[in-house]
Amino acid sequence: MSRIVRVGNVLVGGGNPVSVQSMTNTKTIDIPATLEQIDRLTDAGCDLVRVSVPDFESAQAIKEICSSSKIPVIADIHFDYRLAVESVKNGAAKVRINPGNIGQEWKVRETVKVAKEFGVPIRVGANSGSLDRSFGLYDKPTALAESALAQVRILESAGFEDIVISLKSSSVSETVSANEYLFEKTDYPLHLGVTEAGFGLDSTVKSSIGIGTLLLKGIGDTIRVSMSGDPVQEIEVGLSILRSLGLRKGVDVISCPTCARAEIDVESLARKVKSWVGNIEDDISVAVMGCVVNGIGEGKDADIGIAGTASGGVIFLKGEIVEKVEKRNLESRFRHWFDELLSGGDR
Repeated sequence: MSRIVRVGNVLVGGGNPVSVQSMTNTKTIDIPATLEQIDRLTDAGCDLVRVSVPDFESAQAIKEICSSSKIPVIADIHFDYRLAVESVKNGAAKVRINPGNIGQEWKVRETVKVAKEFGVPIRVGANSGSLDRSFGLYDKPTALAESALAQVRILESAGFEDIVISLKSSSVSETVSANEYLFEKTDYPLHLGVTEAGFGLDSTVKSSIGIGTLLLKGIGDTIRVSMSGDPVQEIEVGLSILRSLGLRKGVDVISCPTCARAEIDVESLARKVKSWVGNIEDDISVAVMGCVVNGIGEGKDADIGIAGTASGGVIFLKGEIVEKVEKRNLESRFRHWFDELLSGGDR
C-alpha cells in the first residue's frame, strides 16, 4: 500500500478513496473565469484541480483562487522554480514540477525548502514528450519511470518525502508498463492518466483502458482523464471509470444495446436518467431496457428499471413490476419512482 500524502483536505494514497482531478483551461490571470470553471468542476465531483502558472501574474492570481476555491488547488509549474515558490506562498495545496524542465538541482532544492516550510507536497511528473536525453538508453516506459525516480532522489536528498509521482504517455501500453515498473520501485502515491489522449470517444477509450487496467491491479491513488475541450467531461469520465470498478459510489445506469424488439427510445430515456443523476453518491442501479423479452430478466438486479412494451412500458423494482405505464407517461412516472427510491421510500 502506498504512503499517505495530504493535499489540502484530501488524503491521497494509503488506501484512501481514489481522487479525481482535472485542470482548468482558462487563463489563470482571469480569476473570475477560472473560479467559475473550478465551481463547475466541483459541482461535477472534482476532488482536486490544477491550474497553470506560466508567469508571476498567474502565481499572484493563485492567492485569490485558492482562497475562493472549495477544493484544493494545485499549481502546475514549468521551467521557473520561482513560480513554484511563489505559488506555495500564495496558498497552493500542491505543486507539480517536471523533471525535464526545472533546471539545475539547486532550483529544485529551493522549491523543496519552501514546500517543506508550508507543508505542501510536490508532484513529480514525467511525460513521454519531455524526457531528459540521459535516459535515452532505456525503453520508453523504463525511461519514464527512471526519469521520475531520479527527480525523487533529489527531493529525498533534500530531506523531502511528501511526494506524488505521475508517469504519462499518449500511448496506453507505455503508460501501463511505466506505472507497473514504478509501482515495484516505490511506495509513493501514483497519479494516473494517459496524456494527450485526444477528445470524445478516443480519449474516453484510451483513458478507460489505461487508468482502468492499472486500478484493477491495485495501482494508482488519484487520476486525471485527459480530454480536449470542457474539463467537466474529464470528471464525468473519471467518475464513471471509478464507479465501473466499484471504487466510487454513485448511480449506475444500465441500458440495453437496442434491437428490432425495442418498444421505447432507450438512448433518449437513458440520457434523461443520466441528467437526473447528477453527482448523487448513493449506490443505485437503474436499468433502461427496450423490451420485456429480456428486459426484466437482465435488469432484475437493478434497484429500479423500465422495460418497453407495445403500449408503453413497465416499471420494476428489483425485478418486480410495480406499474404499467402508457407511452405518454413513461418519463414522468419513471422519474416519480426514481425520486421515491432516492428518498428511501422503496428501499
